[in-house]
Formats: sequence, C-alpha cells, structure tokens
Amino acid sequence: MTNLIAIAVGGAFGALSRYGASQWVYSLLGRSFPFGTLVVNVAGSFVMGFLAVLLIERLVAGPELRAFLMIGFLGSFTTFSTFSLETVNLISSGEVIKAGVNMLISVFVCVTACWFGMLLGRQI
Repeated sequence: MTNLIAIAVGGAFGALSRYGASQWVYSLLGRSFPFGTLVVNVAGSFVMGFLAVLLIERLVAGPELRAFLMIGFLGSFTTFSTFSLETVNLISSGEVIKAGVNMLISVFVCVTACWFGMLLGRQI
C-alpha cells in the first residue's frame, strides 16, 4: 500500500511539473513544433537513467522512494502519449516532415539522454 501512495503522490507532482515545464518551453520557443513535449521527454529520460543508477546501483534506495520518483514522478512527467498525439496531429495537418523529425529526435535523443544519465550516475 505504501508503494501505491508513493506512486500517486509522485504522479501528481510529475504531472504538475510536466505542465509547468512544457508551458515554460512553449513560452520561449512557441508552438510551431512540440518543443515542450520534446524537452520534457529528453529531461525525463536523462533523469530516469541517472536515477536508475543512483537509486538502484549506488544507493540501493528503498522501494517507496524508487516508486515515488521513477514510477510516479517520472512516469507522469514524461509524456510519450502526448508525444504520440502531437505527432499524429502533425501528420493529420500535413506536417509530415515535422512529424518525422519529431519522431526521430524524440526517440534517438531520449534514449541517448537516458544513457548519458546512466553514465553520469556511474561517475558519482
């Protein structure tokens, strides 16, 4: 039961953080491309990689903290479903090149960010 509460609380904070971060990015870069979602997904992927090493390999954190941060917060903070919808909307509006760029950047850069997060975590 404690893990479920940790996930729920982490999810609430993650959702609010996602909204705030993406709105901030859109205010800087505009809405002509899903920059907010992209930045959130890259940042979340990096932090997921970092925390995977830090909390599992280095500190061996308890299951509640891992559930709060990795499942709740980051699961809610990263926005793959939003990425999917925005990409389909780009395709539907005839922006096929932007959709392709979004897919390539999101997948490649997010996986790379996760890897770099893990590398950083292993250096600590």
